[in-house]
Amino acid sequence: MKVLFLTISRLIDISERNIYNDLMREFRDEGHDVYIVSPRERRYGEQTSLTANNGVHVLGVKTLNLIKTNIIEKGLGQLLMQQQFIKAIDKHLKDISFDLVLYSTPPITLNGVVKHLKKRHPNTVSYLMLKDIFPQNAVDLGMMSKTGIKGIFYHYFRHKEKALYQVSDYIGCMSPRNVDYLLRNNPEIAEEKVEEAPNSLALKVKDLVSGEDLELNEKGDRLFIRSKYQIPSELPVFIYGGSLGKPQGVDYIIKCLDAVSNRTDCYFLIVGGGVEAHNLKAWMNRGVHNNVKMIDYLHKDDFDMLIRACDVGLIFLDNRFTIPNYPSRLLSYLENKMPIICATDVNTDVGCIAEKNGYGYWCESVKPEDFTALVDKILASDRKSMGEKGYKFLKDNYLVEHTYNTIVKHINKN
Repeated sequence: MKVLFLTISRLIDISERNIYNDLMREFRDEGHDVYIVSPRERRYGEQTSLTANNGVHVLGVKTLNLIKTNIIEKGLGQLLMQQQFIKAIDKHLKDISFDLVLYSTPPITLNGVVKHLKKRHPNTVSYLMLKDIFPQNAVDLGMMSKTGIKGIFYHYFRHKEKALYQVSDYIGCMSPRNVDYLLRNNPEIAEEKVEEAPNSLALKVKDLVSGEDLELNEKGDRLFIRSKYQIPSELPVFIYGGSLGKPQGVDYIIKCLDAVSNRTDCYFLIVGGGVEAHNLKAWMNRGVHNNVKMIDYLHKDDFDMLIRACDVGLIFLDNRFTIPNYPSRLLSYLENKMPIICATDVNTDVGCIAEKNGYGYWCESVKPEDFTALVDKILASDRKSMGEKGYKFLKDNYLVEHTYNTIVKHINKN
């Protein structure tokens, strides 16, 4: 089977672990011919080209800068990218008939590419992996409005969103509430084309072979890692890893950290960056916080090692969300047998799924005292048992082969 994956992420090395690379390697390892279309932003000075990358074909397409740039170039780049992808595909992949086209949100502006491919090859199955519900998420956070001048942009993108759903033969959602939300707010979508296809990962090879914990080598020793990052060796460490933007509700995170900053029975580690990270840094600089540390950025391999020296994973989402997000960072926590605390909106089901299956606790991200109560609760809990339950839930539900099988059953059916 020939598979095409459209992404706006810059693909450097397919062997690096993330939810999309893991899935593409699964398709490759199952014997399929995998092609990936990925942008080559202007800042890198690279031309459009088709190359091989660890057993898959990568079509890098020259585009404007799509991230870490001004809003004008970002917006223009998003609008032009669709035609740039089509032009590159027609030039470099014109003789290939794809059995399956995969793509994810964001963005919602690839519907034209999918439509073009399906027009050229009507039997191609199109599958949307829904990771982001835009523009409603922007409305929730006050970045867009359904009325007034901002309403013009909302209705434009809402039209694009519906067009993407229409051109998709199947839509894979991250959780049960994602499925319910999509169908409830888009009644024109046939129920049979929507299903759960959660974020998933490929476990480390030794985990798959032995089913046992990977032992840290000397360099990765828990005490060595804690010493390297100047983290207390004897305290339970709560870690948040990921983006620090408007969706995470950084103001609430700051209130929570402020509420626990004088504790001597635990330690808090924040790893990541984003458009709101400067607010957290400013808070850090305003006082002495002996049990809170912030690290701007770590390579994925370094983060994977650091997280194994920690004890509890943290998930934060802004309480204003009406859409059910499901952060992929959860996978790293579960893989490392860590219980979790989720402080989110009431619509997201990441917290209630954690509580139902015994690997975490949830509170609404409004009152910092609710968060501190969960810190007390998890410190008094059997964290090892909770971590084991989370790891089992990961193996039963969130492995990449689950997502693979969910998708390919539609190809076999056709």
